[in-house]
Amino acid sequence: MTKIEIISGFLGAGKTTLIKKMLKEVFAGQKIVLIENEFGEIGIDGGFLKDAGVQITEMNSGCICCSLVGDFGTALKQVIETYAPDRILIEPSGVGKLSDVTRAVQGVAAHEPVELNSSITVVDGQKCKMYMKNFGEFFNNQVENAGTIVMSRTQKMSEDKLDAAVKMLKEKNPKATIITTPWDELKGEQILAAMEHQDLILKEEMEHLHEHEDHDHCCDHDHDHEHHHDHDHEHEHHHDHEHGDDCTCGCHDHDHDHHHHHHADEVFSSWGQETPHKYSEEQLRDILKKLSDGDEYGIILRAKGIIPCTDGTWLHFDMVPEEYEIRRGDADYTGRLCVIGSHLDEEELAKLFGLA
Repeated sequence: MTKIEIISGFLGAGKTTLIKKMLKEVFAGQKIVLIENEFGEIGIDGGFLKDAGVQITEMNSGCICCSLVGDFGTALKQVIETYAPDRILIEPSGVGKLSDVTRAVQGVAAHEPVELNSSITVVDGQKCKMYMKNFGEFFNNQVENAGTIVMSRTQKMSEDKLDAAVKMLKEKNPKATIITTPWDELKGEQILAAMEHQDLILKEEMEHLHEHEDHDHCCDHDHDHEHHHDHDHEHEHHHDHEHGDDCTCGCHDHDHDHHHHHHADEVFSSWGQETPHKYSEEQLRDILKKLSDGDEYGIILRAKGIIPCTDGTWLHFDMVPEEYEIRRGDADYTGRLCVIGSHLDEEELAKLFGLA
């Protein structure tokens, strides 16, 4: 029986860092497959994890439930048949709804020898309040549906701020185990033990729940593939091709508690480029500072990339609001960069990166 771990978290929360820690400290020697679902045309993270010896299936572009469930069942079957892994780690897009991913996995588990072992959400404690307020529909869904919440960057928080963040998370999900200790002080085994213990309790409750659940959630009926929303928006949908008539993606959310359902690609957009353009570290720092501090390029939630440096090395960068990191790393086949956010000004972004 292959165990499945879902490791979700909003953009830039630290999912990849946590996965690397778990791979090194807990899953070493096991046969692991990582399935990523990147939001955005250009997948960057695949490069970061290659050196961990993980087989990566990158699924780019499209809202999470469509690319997940559209080809997720097939991808999962292939992975099981080809690799017979001990564990499959699923890293959903940062703007995906955890409820969609969980439902997709449960759908596959009904026919394949896999079980959902745990579903965790990584939360950046410092940004918790802002994300709840501005992107609650997506952020809260990840918090509410997690068995375990792993807080990141807690070492940078005052005790009062940490207490306040934990209180906010508990209001959304009183049952989840919340890990607040900085990761450096914890062994991967301790994190896994917390994940598995909590999910055992939730599993029993979920089974009980599913016996009584509204059949709408099964998505085994035909969908009307037009989007009916009770609000005006001017967003184009670029993922029509991913829906067949027998689409089982569950992306027409039948959650009756909310009156507004958005696909990730109605609220968030991404701009990415592959480019051989070289940047000095100073130039890159200046670019990231501009993205991080202001909103003239849109609401920037995440920027990341691997680009060639003018001194012959390669720069790997990561940015979340008010915070960024540049480090030296391995070369890639060409430079790649990706910016994710809301209301992005693509022309200005291209100018900023010297690509217009």
